[in-house]
Amino acid sequence: MTSRTLFFNVIRFFFLVFLQVLILNNINLGGYINPYFYIYFILLLPFGAPRWLLLISAFILGLSIDIFTNTIGLNAAACVVMAFFRPFVISAISTGPESLIGDTPSLRNQGIKWFLYYSIILVLIHHSVLFYLEIFRFSEFTVTFIRVLLSSAFTMVLVLISEYLLYPRGK
Repeated sequence: MTSRTLFFNVIRFFFLVFLQVLILNNINLGGYINPYFYIYFILLLPFGAPRWLLLISAFILGLSIDIFTNTIGLNAAACVVMAFFRPFVISAISTGPESLIGDTPSLRNQGIKWFLYYSIILVLIHHSVLFYLEIFRFSEFTVTFIRVLLSSAFTMVLVLISEYLLYPRGK
């Protein structure tokens, strides 16, 4: 990982934590939709990042959100599970090394189909772990499942908007 990549990831980390804590945590639409856009950091980590770095970065990211929201490790656990499954998801949906163009996963480099599979699977993993750990009972399984789906959809809209704004396709 180059120093330039490291610098941009550190800036992205702090920006996403502050955006989540100051703005997005205040959005709760009908008790069902809570955007968790901070996980975009994990989605954009470089392909070549070692697994230990993925897990530690995810833990620190989740713990940062937990500190500001008093959620006692819920976000840290969900982020670590998401980071743990990330290499498996990448290898499962990639046709080979030629499909991993560029340093980081992006809509521009991998295309819409690959990026949607990649991000939807990981966002669903994160949100499922987060919401089911938060509720921690099966009596509200259906309501929690609806929350997972709606919050994942809203988070995916934010991810796709940012992909189109930050990484526009070249001509």
